[in-house]
Amino acid sequence: MFQTSSWFMWAILSAIFAALTAIFAKIGIQNINSDMATLIRTCFIVVILAVYVWGTKKWTNLESLSLKTWIFLGLSALATGVSWVCYFRALQIGDASKVAPVDKSSLVLIALFAFIFLGERPPIKDWIGIAMVAGGVLVLALKH
Repeated sequence: MFQTSSWFMWAILSAIFAALTAIFAKIGIQNINSDMATLIRTCFIVVILAVYVWGTKKWTNLESLSLKTWIFLGLSALATGVSWVCYFRALQIGDASKVAPVDKSSLVLIALFAFIFLGERPPIKDWIGIAMVAGGVLVLALKH
């Protein structure tokens, strides 16, 4: 059914592991400052990814990377770090079932940013789905 080159398969796996991330993080940050928890999680990620990249022989000569690659991967890392700090803080003080969907409203922003900066033009049915996600986030975020 799924091929290893299928973007959809990888996206589903990403969603599954993102869901597990929220649950595991909510349990793990009960007795620790959320910023320290983010640092510990990041250290685990660095080690796991380094072993994975080395073990699968995907290591690249870092000197061969362009300045543009370095700049945009650096900006991506900065955005990721800030996102994680905010996410863990939200998880520490809020319910995972509310924090995670609001966090995933990034889908709406990704669609808008991809339209503006990357020239992507999703069809109308995709925009309807994106609007539904935005509406769902609003319903979850509104106080009773």
